[in-house]
Amino acid sequence: MALQFDTLEHLAQGDIPDALGGACLGRPAARQRPCSTWPVQQVRAPLLGGSAEVLHEVWRASPGLVGGHTTGIHWCRSGDVLYGTIELEERDWAGSGACSALEAASEAAYTRIFRLLDAQGLPHLWRAWNYVRDIHGDEAGLERYRRFNLGRARAFEGAARSVVGRVPAACALGLGEGPLSVAFLAGTTPAVPIENPRQVSAYLYPVDYGPRSPTFSRAALVHPDGQEWLFVSGTASIVGHRSMHLGDVVAQTHESLDNIAAVLAEANRQCRSAPFALEGLSYRVYVRHPRDADAVMVVVRQRCGTAPVVCLQADVCRMDLLVEIEAQAGHTARAPFTEGNPP
Repeated sequence: MALQFDTLEHLAQGDIPDALGGACLGRPAARQRPCSTWPVQQVRAPLLGGSAEVLHEVWRASPGLVGGHTTGIHWCRSGDVLYGTIELEERDWAGSGACSALEAASEAAYTRIFRLLDAQGLPHLWRAWNYVRDIHGDEAGLERYRRFNLGRARAFEGAARSVVGRVPAACALGLGEGPLSVAFLAGTTPAVPIENPRQVSAYLYPVDYGPRSPTFSRAALVHPDGQEWLFVSGTASIVGHRSMHLGDVVAQTHESLDNIAAVLAEANRQCRSAPFALEGLSYRVYVRHPRDADAVMVVVRQRCGTAPVVCLQADVCRMDLLVEIEAQAGHTARAPFTEGNPP
């Protein structure tokens, strides 16, 4: 089984028979899934810096695709890898006792994900993409992003998953509309979490950033059969645990890429494949203000060359951050070291 990733501008019904899942990026005129047979996350964020109204990211895998719908999750698996999506309307969780609607919906989404993964025998969550409406809004006296973190952490603990150390790569962005949306990749083998020596691990943030720390690693190495994939989480202009270069989007972009470069250096110490480099990744770039997109892309092109980049408008999880960058790449993996298989 080989996991592949593509970004396409046009996608017709049924033209990708080996599609494991993917994302529809942008704001199409009609809200409908581009394909009904495989799971697609709708990321309702305006595309910036290009002519396309919508782009389609597609994960491909073969053979033997099997899928279904389970407790609101649309999922598909190929061998030891599973991709799924879930959307929950917060209004369905209003009046959920002591927790807010978003908090309850976040806990429910991850609880359902972990139950599905356990039932499928693929217990290890590798990567999650989270999108939250009005991420900086107030909900019962607490910022909505912090409510999301509370619900997510409770689900991890309820499913006997660690909330420190061995946690998946992830991002959490704010959109202007839409339900709570989570897409995820998982497998039979545990991810190898990668942290950034320039930053405090997100799960160890002090209480200044909320009653529960975010549950994600800075990056993760995962190993589908014969491959090694690196997933770099949403990365911003943070050193230690503090936001840097307030109000300066160019400096924030450089700092974000400095952080990704540091993550790559750590990943390359542990990888089983060719080294990962900035110019060899595929990127999603999130910009808070559309007017900043051109300046951000100039820096990205200076630092990352002709690497594939999709730029979207979205709210970064801290109000003082103007840009966030996530990335990924896959390589052919060397066989793990054994006594009969020297490095």
